[in-house]
Amino acid sequence: MRNITLGTLAIAALLAATPAIAQPAPPVGPDASKIEVKVTDLGQRTYMLEGLGGNVTVALADDGVIMVDGQFATMNEKLKGAIAKLSNQPIRYLVNTHYHGDHTGGNDLFGKDGVVTVSHVNVRNKLAGGWSNALTGAKSPALAEGFFPKQTYTDAMKLELKGRVAQLKHTQFAHTDGDTFVHFADANVISTGDVVALGRFPTIDFSNGGNIKGMITAVDGYLALSNDTTKIVPGHGPLIGRKELTEYRDFLVTARDRMAKLVAEGKSEEEAIAAKPYADLDVKYGANEQASRNWVRMVYASMKM
Repeated sequence: MRNITLGTLAIAALLAATPAIAQPAPPVGPDASKIEVKVTDLGQRTYMLEGLGGNVTVALADDGVIMVDGQFATMNEKLKGAIAKLSNQPIRYLVNTHYHGDHTGGNDLFGKDGVVTVSHVNVRNKLAGGWSNALTGAKSPALAEGFFPKQTYTDAMKLELKGRVAQLKHTQFAHTDGDTFVHFADANVISTGDVVALGRFPTIDFSNGGNIKGMITAVDGYLALSNDTTKIVPGHGPLIGRKELTEYRDFLVTARDRMAKLVAEGKSEEEAIAAKPYADLDVKYGANEQASRNWVRMVYASMKM
C-alpha cells in the first residue's frame, strides 16, 4: 500500500481540537495553510485523501477523475495538487455525501473548474434553503448558488467514466436526511460519509433527519456489500475494514439499546443525561462533559422520533 504522509502532526493537533459535534461550516472554512494532504493507495487506481475536513475518496478513470467529498474551500488548491500527482486527467465529478460544510465547502471552487457536483436532492435543498441545528440553536442561511450540486438523485445513481463506475446510494435518516454512500465495486471500496466517524462520538444531525436507527440500518447495508478485503473510507478517522465496521455497528447498537431502556422507563432528556448511560464509552472515546451530553441528547432524540 502506498502512503504519502505530510503534515501529520498538524492534522493530529487539528483533530484533537475538533468538537464532538460537527457543525455546518461557513463557505470558506478554517485556515488550511499548515495542513497538507495524506494520500493512501486503496488499489485499482482508487485513493483516500486526508486533510482538513471529511475524508476524500478519489477514483481515477482513463478520461477523468471521480471525487467523493471536497472538504473546505481552503483545501481546494491542496486537494487539486494532490490529485494532479495521481492523474493528468481532469476531475469530472464531485459527490457530496451530505450537506455539512467540511464536505461541501469546496463545491463552488471545483464547480468553477468545470467539475459537476452530485448529491442526494436533500443536500441541494439544505444548501439552497438554509438549516438549523437543534443542539446549538444556530441557524445557517442559504449558500450562494455556486455551492448547490448540479445533479441530484433520490434513491440511487450511477456515475460512469471510461474504465470506472461509481454506484451512489441514498441511506434514509442516518447522519442526516441526505446521506449518500459510494461503492467502487472494482476496487472493493465503500465511501460512507459521516454515517461512519471514528475516534469520537459520531454526529446524529437529528434536526435535519438524522437518527441512530437509520445509522445502524445504513451500516448494515455497508456490511452486506463488504467482505474481508473491503476498504471502507469513513467520513472521519482512519481507513477501516469489515472487522472495524462490525465493531462500530456494535457500538451504535449498544448506544441505541441503552437509551431505549431509559425512554421506556419514561426518563426525560435531562434525566437521561443525569443517568450517564455512556460513562464507559465516554472514557473510550475521550469525550469531555459537553461531548458526552451532546451524544446523549442525539441518541435520546432518535428514540423519541
